[in-house]
Amino acid sequence: MDPSTKKTDPRKGLAQAPDNTEARDLAEDLLVAAVDGARHAFGPRLTAAYALGSLAHGGFSAHVSDIDAGLVLADPLDGKDAEAVAGLISSIAASRKPFADRLSVFWGSVSTLSGVSSGGRFPPLDRLDLIQFGRLLAGRDVRGGLPSPTRKELVVAGAEFALRRLATDEVAAKLKNPKALASSDARTLTRLVLYPLRFLFTARTGEVGRSEAAVDHFVSHAEGSAPNLARMAIGWRNVPPNSGDKDAVEAMTSGLMPLYQEFLSDYEHRLRAYGRADLAEAFGTWQQRLRA
Repeated sequence: MDPSTKKTDPRKGLAQAPDNTEARDLAEDLLVAAVDGARHAFGPRLTAAYALGSLAHGGFSAHVSDIDAGLVLADPLDGKDAEAVAGLISSIAASRKPFADRLSVFWGSVSTLSGVSSGGRFPPLDRLDLIQFGRLLAGRDVRGGLPSPTRKELVVAGAEFALRRLATDEVAAKLKNPKALASSDARTLTRLVLYPLRFLFTARTGEVGRSEAAVDHFVSHAEGSAPNLARMAIGWRNVPPNSGDKDAVEAMTSGLMPLYQEFLSDYEHRLRAYGRADLAEAFGTWQQRLRA
């Protein structure tokens, strides 16, 4: 059936498909298209292609999830590989397939994934996801000999990501205005709540920061108002709150800052222990800005 004839528009979140069945099928179709594009771009140099993220380890949400693909190319990497990956992503986006704007491609070779050489794009958090949960879509499985990233690598990578994506004036303004945040799109809303939980989970367990597992872990250990917000946020991934929802506003008003303060304090201490005073100081400054 042509997606345009269905009752829901996947590009608008499939609001009427709470079981995510239709959405997941469409996301899987996009992965197939991405793998076909990779075969065309790289030919026999495409050693393996994997589904990553929620399509590999579960928890896919039509409203908020990315479509994550991992490509392993033959060694050595070529100087034009990055351009080829960018072309693949652009081609998928131009296809206007459902979820085409959410495709994220991680790529490298066995040597780069093993730390023997540099290049590609496979940060530690996504490398761990590949090793623990990657689902082979094409080629031969090469994960057996890959070394897992260390806890230090995971924490440092998470800290650097958080500073780029969350420690901005724009995000700070949203966190200090729960009513406005409750009116944001589902992806913005859930990520601003769940990202800190996922980073904490990875730092404390050494595992991939799956949203559901991260919330369960946090709720079982934390006290105060933040656990209630965590429970609500995991539900918002599949049923986003209405704009300005009173319960959502109240939960964020009481729980957002305690959640962020726990995340920032935890990471500041870990980063100092890992000898990354530069990042620790950036987290301390971030804490002060949120308290102001």
